[in-house]
Amino acid sequence: MRVFNGLDEVEKVVGEHLGYSDWLEITQERVNLFAEATGDHQWIHVDPEKAASGPYGTTIAHGYLTLSLLPVLGAKIFRLDGVKMKVNYGSNKVRYPAPVPVGSKVRAGAEFKTFDRTAKGANLVVGYTVEIEGSDRPALVAETVVVLVP
Repeated sequence: MRVFNGLDEVEKVVGEHLGYSDWLEITQERVNLFAEATGDHQWIHVDPEKAASGPYGTTIAHGYLTLSLLPVLGAKIFRLDGVKMKVNYGSNKVRYPAPVPVGSKVRAGAEFKTFDRTAKGANLVVGYTVEIEGSDRPALVAETVVVLVP
């Protein structure tokens, strides 16, 4: 894990790949809990029997579940110290090139894409690619925006 202390250290590594998280298994329990939290109970996610004869041969994770894993996966890649507050400001881009089958493992890679100083701190765009173990296509490609307040 890379640790950055303050805005100056963050700014110095813009454009550099920061590394990868550990692999995380996507379980049916996690998918079911996400379905309960969001109210999205589509069979492709929560009905293993029906999904077995569906297009992927198994249940798959919700795209938004994969997106929601960025904080936990990102925390295994880097830590931002020396700031009072980090606020999720949103996403510039989110794409789901491949489904995530239940039982598969995912990991994230990260890069600081842009860093813009503001009157109150900085806006940091973090590029993430979430890979599926054994797959040529990523599960997720996203750019998130974090407001950093020193």
